[in-house]
Amino acid sequence: MGESRVLAAPFVVPGPAGVAVRTRLRLSAGEVRVLAEVGGWLGSLASEDLAVRCRDGLAHDAGRWAVRKRVLSGRSSSRWAGSITKATHDQWALARRSQAAHIRGLEAGIATVRHRLSLPVGEKGTRRVPGGYRSRREWHAKSRRLTVLEARRERAVADWRAGRVRVVRGGKRLANTRHHLAEAQLTEVGWRELWEAARLFLSADGESGKRYGNETIRITPNGELSLKLPTPLAHLANAPHGRYALEQPVVFAYRGEEWADRVTADRAIAYTLHHDTDRDRWYVTAAWQRKAVPVVPLGAALTAGCVGVDMNDDHLAAWHLDPHGNPVGDPRRFFYDLTGTALYRDAQIRHALTRLLHWTQRCGVTAIAVEDLDFAREKTREKHGRRKRFRRLISRFPTARLRARLVSMAAEHGIAVVAVDPAYTSRWGAQHWKKPLTTPRRTTTRHDAASIAIGRRAQGHPVRRRTAPPRAHQSDVHGHRTAQAPPGNPGREEPRPRIPGPRTRSVPPDAASTRATRTSTTVRGVRSDQVRVQDPLLLTD
Repeated sequence: MGESRVLAAPFVVPGPAGVAVRTRLRLSAGEVRVLAEVGGWLGSLASEDLAVRCRDGLAHDAGRWAVRKRVLSGRSSSRWAGSITKATHDQWALARRSQAAHIRGLEAGIATVRHRLSLPVGEKGTRRVPGGYRSRREWHAKSRRLTVLEARRERAVADWRAGRVRVVRGGKRLANTRHHLAEAQLTEVGWRELWEAARLFLSADGESGKRYGNETIRITPNGELSLKLPTPLAHLANAPHGRYALEQPVVFAYRGEEWADRVTADRAIAYTLHHDTDRDRWYVTAAWQRKAVPVVPLGAALTAGCVGVDMNDDHLAAWHLDPHGNPVGDPRRFFYDLTGTALYRDAQIRHALTRLLHWTQRCGVTAIAVEDLDFAREKTREKHGRRKRFRRLISRFPTARLRARLVSMAAEHGIAVVAVDPAYTSRWGAQHWKKPLTTPRRTTTRHDAASIAIGRRAQGHPVRRRTAPPRAHQSDVHGHRTAQAPPGNPGREEPRPRIPGPRTRSVPPDAASTRATRTSTTVRGVRSDQVRVQDPLLLTD
């Protein structure tokens, strides 16, 4: 048998360090044309700057950065040039991280294929190590795929060492859609509208100490939005100092007071203007950093118990646990739909998390236990082979977004999020909790049992239940003995010890001595009520 896996200790997830709020802009037809023209011009500058940065590769330094910014300043402004160069660096760095992740994925696939090719055909694997391929035909196909993967890795490693990245402003998927308009159910005009909207650049970082926290895109406490126009478009200004101001005020319905406090104090706020082509609406997003919320100690967060949550493809399974790890009440399920557009999926997740947080508050606990999921290594085609449905499931499961949403939303409700090791939670939960909690009126699912395992692991309790005593000893004799012991009690996981002697309050007579002196009163073939046998008498002098 192999060594058992060492489970990672649970920990409280740190709260969010930033805030972003969005609201709709009420624009006239003239304002839409001006914003589209300004965003298109700045977008073309951003595309040129990204191309220059990609050509520099690893040879880029502070001097080259200064040259790029100086060139952009003459065609826009110094502040727009700073925003463009910073966005370029962020996009190039993201491409490098994605390139490294791609290389790691290729290496993991190559290692898996090589291992399976080295085994005899048809050899079975274990739970952790895959076995050989099922047929000679599959073995031959995978040997050819190994060659393809090795060639891809060589090209990716060569690009990594040379500092070459391949990025597309607007997105590679949207660029490839241009060649498949019929499949995407788009016309050339519709695709062009999406493409131009995705390549607009109307984003500016804030700066503390400047007026209202941002000199490039400024929103006053009264909601007046104005932006600094690039030098070639200065003739479009309708406000002093080469600025263009919108007529309708901007109102942030969510976090409006917090935003107003930062604007009044001239603290840095970043703004981004975005055009939603599906709804034909314009939005502005305000983002700023906040002080890190102190992380609550694990023991303090779990004082009143917790809510264990098992994340699934279509719902969240939750169960309330008391401080001793015992399930309280009935399980709850919060359903969502992960089909459709990205905005629809995001709205479904937010709605499910909102209901979860409200129910957690009604339970009177201040902690939610979730699995520390990371499917980055689980999506490889080589690991799961023909399990296409499972690969599709884990590929579309929004682990990172769901956890980020939960952490940010829970922080606003004063609820801590505890992450636990996800190993064996579903298996052990179903083994130890599914059957005992199933009643004629309640069907406990595997996911419900997993939520209990997750919550108990966060509290430091073992997943396995204590061994129950005999039926007569559960309540009538010694009281209820299946209650969970605190984590510090030694031997809480051991079976119930065998104690010699009587197990009831009424002590029976000594069975050995009684059996030795007792005479049978039963006559074979005659009923006991018809025959009466007198016990022998002791004769004495």
